[in-house]
Amino acid sequence: MFFLFTCGQHSFNKPLKGGEGITVQCPNCHNHSAKLESRWEWFTVCFVPLVPFSLKPWHEVHCNICQYRQDIKYRPDVQQMLNGGQPMPMQP
Repeated sequence: MFFLFTCGQHSFNKPLKGGEGITVQCPNCHNHSAKLESRWEWFTVCFVPLVPFSLKPWHEVHCNICQYRQDIKYRPDVQQMLNGGQPMPMQP
């Protein structure tokens, strides 16, 4: 008897709480299309999520054009916006 099991990973993405309407510049392609996301990756067996890869979700800047992702801890401008500050001025 032969059983075939598919294994893989699945990412659950949702807008970052407190940053739903914020759009920032992508550090990779420099378009102003990057959104703030909370992402949680899970190990799946037969398309059923079983084990998370981390204990808490990652908070990232995600560009919808080039698919680049960057952790928010490397973006002081985004941290300032999330803490209630004004966005940093754009470079000409």
